[in-house]
Amino acid sequence: MTHPYRTHTCGALTSAEVGETVRLSGWVHRKRDHGGVLFVDLRDHYGMTQVVADTDSAALETLDALRLESVVTIEGVVKARTEATVNPNLATGEIEVFARSATVLSRAEELPMPVAGEQEYPEDIRLRYRFLDLRRETLHANIIKRTQIIADMRRRMEGIGFTEFSTPILTASSPEGARDFLVPSRIHPGKFYALPQAPQQYKQLLMVAGFDRYFQIAPCFRDEDPRADRLPGEFYQLDLEMSFVTQEEIWETMEPVMASVFERFAEGRPVTPSGEFRRIPYAQAMLDYGTDKPDLRNPILIRDVTVHFKESGFGIFAGIVENGGVIRAIPAPGAGAGSRKFFDDMNNWARSEGFSGLGYINIKDGAPGGPIAKNHGEDRTAALIEALGLGPNDGVFFAAGKEEQAARLAGLARTRTAEQLDLIDRDRFDLCWIVDFPFFEWDEDNKKVDFAHNPFSMPQGGMQALVNQDPLTIKAFQYDLVCNGYEIASGSIRNQSPELMVKAFELVGLSKQDVEERFGGLYRAFQYGAPPHGGMAAGVDRVVMLLCGAQNLREITLFPMNQRAEDLLMGAPSPAESRQLRELHLRLVDAAKPAASTAGHIVAPDAG
Repeated sequence: MTHPYRTHTCGALTSAEVGETVRLSGWVHRKRDHGGVLFVDLRDHYGMTQVVADTDSAALETLDALRLESVVTIEGVVKARTEATVNPNLATGEIEVFARSATVLSRAEELPMPVAGEQEYPEDIRLRYRFLDLRRETLHANIIKRTQIIADMRRRMEGIGFTEFSTPILTASSPEGARDFLVPSRIHPGKFYALPQAPQQYKQLLMVAGFDRYFQIAPCFRDEDPRADRLPGEFYQLDLEMSFVTQEEIWETMEPVMASVFERFAEGRPVTPSGEFRRIPYAQAMLDYGTDKPDLRNPILIRDVTVHFKESGFGIFAGIVENGGVIRAIPAPGAGAGSRKFFDDMNNWARSEGFSGLGYINIKDGAPGGPIAKNHGEDRTAALIEALGLGPNDGVFFAAGKEEQAARLAGLARTRTAEQLDLIDRDRFDLCWIVDFPFFEWDEDNKKVDFAHNPFSMPQGGMQALVNQDPLTIKAFQYDLVCNGYEIASGSIRNQSPELMVKAFELVGLSKQDVEERFGGLYRAFQYGAPPHGGMAAGVDRVVMLLCGAQNLREITLFPMNQRAEDLLMGAPSPAESRQLRELHLRLVDAAKPAASTAGHIVAPDAG
């Protein structure tokens, strides 16, 4: 036994080692004093071993005096547990180690938060003491699963002929739809690099350079407000690009990869098989589900019932239809058998979400009730119920208004109804493609046409569509991969034609000169022989979150920021020293009186 700290890890010992003298090192996880016999659960990265010390052991006094999470080396003899004390839930549950000696390697102070157990604890404490939080069983296991998922993705991509390339971190600002993180240049006063929101232009340039199949586990940076499924600052994606492909070939290439990753880590839960991912047009998704990120585990389908309320006796809906609005119905199977409180609660919930309300009809023993049924008319209500296929104890909610507003409320109500009625099968993963996204959208704030998603996508119909169609009717060769209500990947066939690129940007108000200045590298590259190409990027963090069953990305990330984009452990962001600002040719502007031309309250000295 020559190693000073361990002969085995805390997850390795079995009945095969009974009688051996071993040395273990780890953290004191739990202690239980049984009156002269002390039981210590010793933990390391690999598992847990029960250590026993009694009055005959020289280790008893040392172990008894230690606080939890102190680090010790135990030397002792492996003994078999009695049949009654075997722990089948522990890899080392058949044995225990009788401690002969204990050496303290590091004493722990009183803990600011518990490590043993999974009880809730304030987020600010968890993030400030993240090194303790990461010792907790579930979070530790989630991080390990994350590394395994990423490694599995790499193996699968390499196995189908992709090569991993690393693209630059310091780059130019790009129009990906979010704020850039800017990095001031010391060598070029007043100029800034940007951290990449995505390797979009670089991976397209790799295709132009002839590399054919690229992938990367790519770090991406966006200065966005945090939410449960998006962390502030930094995230990772499985980024890929292919040359000489159609969008169908990309789907056929990536379905087996994504399905296999889910199948391997789903722990027996059903996964949509490769080749069976549904392909749902964007317009259909918005109609049937009220969102382009549908949860297909939810059996409820939204129905358009606008025609039923034209000149209806229910004046509110009739007026909305007359003014060009729509009425969407959200069935609630079995809800009519319950109390009216369910329907009133749903209506109040809609108001709390900022909507004017959520109309409903509740059917009890075949008799429809509620204000809509009363005013809509008996025959028209019966026809509506028949058209929706409602049963004698069902209910139905209605979202009314302009199409976009009604679709959004209907989508939210569909989700909440299914949750309240427990209709969602949470033990499976349903994956689908959302396809045929609109290429352009109307920017109401600026009263202009803008790109709906990726400006580098290929418009369906090419130049003819850009010249002859209403821009708001043009679709893109663009697609999202959705799982259980989350967008987990997005991609497109790219626009590799300089002329098409200029024309597309002209429709949103940018000139050829603007294109040359803002996307000069890509624009120049397309003039020297660019292959048709396309790709996608899968959100690693969201995939891991789904497979771990976590509700927040902070539960699968090593050192996340808080909701205010602060790193409480390292103290970032922090003020810069005056010397650093001088080297970067920057000065700070009083935050209370920001100059009109400043961004982030930092400007170059010649900008003021």
